[in-house]
Amino acid sequence: MSAPQGNLASLAAAVLQPGFVGTTPPPWVCRWLGEGLGGVVLFARNVVDPAQVAALTATLRAERPDVIVAIDEEAGDVTRIESGRGSSRPGNFALGAVDDPVLTEEVARDLGADLAALGITLDYAPDADVNSNPANPVIGVRSFGAEPALVARHTAAWVRGLQTGGVAACAKHFPGHGDTRVDSHHDLPRITGDRARLDTVELAPFRAAVDAGVQAVMTGHLLVPALDPELPATLSSRILTGLLRDELGFSGVVVTDAVEMRAVAGRYGFTGAAVRALAAGADAICVGGEHADEDSARRLRDAIVTAVVAGDLPEERLTEAAKRVGQLAAWTVAARTDRPLRALAADPCSVVGLAAARRAVRVTTAPAGHGTLPLAGPAHVVEFEPPRNIAIGAETPWGLAAPLTDLLPGTTTVRYAESGVPADPTGAATGRPLVLVVRDLHRHDWMRRAVDRALATRPDAVVVELGVPELVTGTVHVATHGATRAGARAAAEVLTGGR
Repeated sequence: MSAPQGNLASLAAAVLQPGFVGTTPPPWVCRWLGEGLGGVVLFARNVVDPAQVAALTATLRAERPDVIVAIDEEAGDVTRIESGRGSSRPGNFALGAVDDPVLTEEVARDLGADLAALGITLDYAPDADVNSNPANPVIGVRSFGAEPALVARHTAAWVRGLQTGGVAACAKHFPGHGDTRVDSHHDLPRITGDRARLDTVELAPFRAAVDAGVQAVMTGHLLVPALDPELPATLSSRILTGLLRDELGFSGVVVTDAVEMRAVAGRYGFTGAAVRALAAGADAICVGGEHADEDSARRLRDAIVTAVVAGDLPEERLTEAAKRVGQLAAWTVAARTDRPLRALAADPCSVVGLAAARRAVRVTTAPAGHGTLPLAGPAHVVEFEPPRNIAIGAETPWGLAAPLTDLLPGTTTVRYAESGVPADPTGAATGRPLVLVVRDLHRHDWMRRAVDRALATRPDAVVVELGVPELVTGTVHVATHGATRAGARAAAEVLTGGR
């Protein structure tokens, strides 16, 4: 081996994108940036307000001007920069419901401009999965929809918009996480479609993303037997090199989904999964929320170096990966210098996002129904809380309480999880309009039973679905296609007949 180990350590650091704890960069991150670390990823735990994030990223760039600062900001339900308040932009499913690619591009460009102003240079978005399985527990409203052509055109529009806004896009989760009932955070999903089905459905949005010039693609921890019967996509050279590189013609950075997720780490180990991913063709290793410390980063770096020394990971492959990361870093520097940065807002709220959320609301009324809109006065709101989707921050608020109370003072709200639903959920609503708020009603038997009991007592109740409206029930049904702050405000306006 010709390269000294010091150089190998720098190359290994270049392909890591670790997270960290704190609202300022810890000393180890600053030190590592001087020793070759190529990038970092921010989460909600790193975000207080725009000024703080901008100061954080400025500190990172002071150590390494071309550092890649990534974030998992899909807008919609999965938000990090607005995790404390909820997103002021609708998510993919709402944009797909509107089906106006010009609007999708405008929303993504607006988000890109905000992220660029904060000093963020890579966004792990858009979600390009086709949500063809309504029972999917982790994708749902993160997808543009269940129709491949629709998802493809909006994926391309989102990529164009974000990158025009000055931030590199990253289409995920390749080769497609939509047709599964398993969450890869917990176990290894299996995508059972044959190759013809994959070409027609799962791969269509990724082809569109590549054609739109997407700078990065994130792997999915998925077993796809039609492509590789043995290895998950993240660890499969057939999928990352043979399919993504050779067939689809992608030349940008391949970044893994969080390498500590059980779908891969549970089978191949934390460091083993990272080494195998690089050998298969990945260029960057995302280290998500569970291993946000120097020891974890050091374990990964040292394991990569050891694999090269042992001959398990070709040095040329590691060098190629680090080179691609460097090319992405150069793109981000150029993107920041090619356009003026938006001024920071102390209290960001996307006007474009609210307008888009309003367009995404759909109202369904049953013939000769009992319910009417607008509501006649202050309402009682009953919110049914499903188990948390792990991709969505536990701290991210949702529901209609705040916006509806703002428009109808005197509105009251109660929230029930499965274990706490009373026999009569309508108890406090006597003489008042009743609003039942659900998320993915079709996926939760207990929620359906509770809603059925409530509607039997109060057939005039309005049902508001903040998830996928697969099951429409009630005489008045309002669908927002996502549980965002923007969508909740738009729904509240529909319920009250005003803005």
